[in-house]
Amino acid sequence: MCADVNTIYINGKWSAAQGAATIPVNEPSTGEVFAHISRGGKPEIDAAVKAARAAFEGVWGSTAAVDRGRLLSRLGLKIAEHAEELAQIEARDTGKALKLARSDIAATARYFEYYGGAADKLHGDTIPFLEGYQVMIVREPRGVAGHIIPWNYPAQMFGRTIAAALAAGNTAVLKPAEEACLSILRLTELAHETGIPAGVLNVVTGYGEEAGAALSSHDDIDFLSFTGSPEVGTLIQKAAADNHVPCVLELGGKSPQIVFEDADVEKALPVIVSAIIQNTGQTCSAGSRVLVQRSIYEEFIAALAKRINAVQAGPHGADLDCGPVISAVQRDRVQGFLDRAQADGIQVVAQGKLDSRAPAGGYYVRPTLLGPVDIAHELAQDEVFGPVLVAIPFDDENDAVRIANGTDFGLIAGVWSENGARQIRMAKKLRVGQVYINGYGAGGGIELPFGGFKRSGHGREKGFEALKEYTVAKTIVINHK
Repeated sequence: MCADVNTIYINGKWSAAQGAATIPVNEPSTGEVFAHISRGGKPEIDAAVKAARAAFEGVWGSTAAVDRGRLLSRLGLKIAEHAEELAQIEARDTGKALKLARSDIAATARYFEYYGGAADKLHGDTIPFLEGYQVMIVREPRGVAGHIIPWNYPAQMFGRTIAAALAAGNTAVLKPAEEACLSILRLTELAHETGIPAGVLNVVTGYGEEAGAALSSHDDIDFLSFTGSPEVGTLIQKAAADNHVPCVLELGGKSPQIVFEDADVEKALPVIVSAIIQNTGQTCSAGSRVLVQRSIYEEFIAALAKRINAVQAGPHGADLDCGPVISAVQRDRVQGFLDRAQADGIQVVAQGKLDSRAPAGGYYVRPTLLGPVDIAHELAQDEVFGPVLVAIPFDDENDAVRIANGTDFGLIAGVWSENGARQIRMAKKLRVGQVYINGYGAGGGIELPFGGFKRSGHGREKGFEALKEYTVAKTIVINHK
């Protein structure tokens, strides 16, 4: 998929938007326009939903689960065959380092492999009831699923949401992010080549306030999946609520890494650095707060600072630790946090280096460690969505829990301690959707249910829990007296 092409895919065919309107796509590493996508809106969304409805009530609805699974598994294999091509597209489009893009494409293929294998294993249940009755619970697909996905992991998000929805028997209308979606368009071509029937997968590129708004408010979708900011998530949920459409929302985080005095420091340090610089900090589950027990705070932060100082940022092709952020708007937003922190007298403990190969027009932010940061400061409360890590000391377990839970978010937490009882106590007390003990993240976590508490959203993606979200339970009561 290249520049100036038709990027709207409806009912198995590619087309342009009405009036041939387009949106420029900037390369984050250079700041230059290198592609255009079609600017779809309500007419295209209407057509896509109509096609998805026809496919759900027709070809896809009559396709056996085992055959759905085989198609998805074949798509996973095709993605793996085109892995390097897709990684190159993803890296250029998002600015992420090529090694991360390669990892993302491997995870995308794995989503289709996983859900392809799971499609015919989503079982119902029976309930013991009155004499003379048989009660069955069956799980049925919801119908037409709308998907609005972000720019930070386009390929992975395609796999994460589309594979689960189709495996469960739904059809899909996808509105990708206008900032970065070229890998999704190539993946859609591969889906077409694999034989996914017309109308089962539909893609409408465009702006969120146009195509995204039209999809979230559409009266003929049955389910909506959204990943993005809490502010936009609120708008999405309100629009869907007018039509009583249920949603899964993943809305970001302010995830803590909690380091106790008995932690294996050498094990913890590289993981904590990786968790904030991965994808240049543009990750909902980024470990953006490091909470360190006061008895080891100075020593630990000094060791952490050495590692942050050694981090290198540069263009995606240089394949360094960090690439640029996605856009000039995002660069300015992240820099705004840093400027306000400086004005507030917060110390910059360490900063990574900007590689000499970084073009002047690229959207670069140096990875930064700040601390100590007051728990009420915006840096400790708000999602920066950039390579900015804040350090906060704590006294004991209760203090750590208070600080860790003391934001509006609740997505992921990491606990670093060799004390087994403490590990369990902390895991139970932390108000987050995932807790990692002596680690953080797990190779994409395809099998691991993922979602948040509080403003981090609701519902679960990944693993078998996602299949449950994309289906609805039906109770069948048979009187055989």
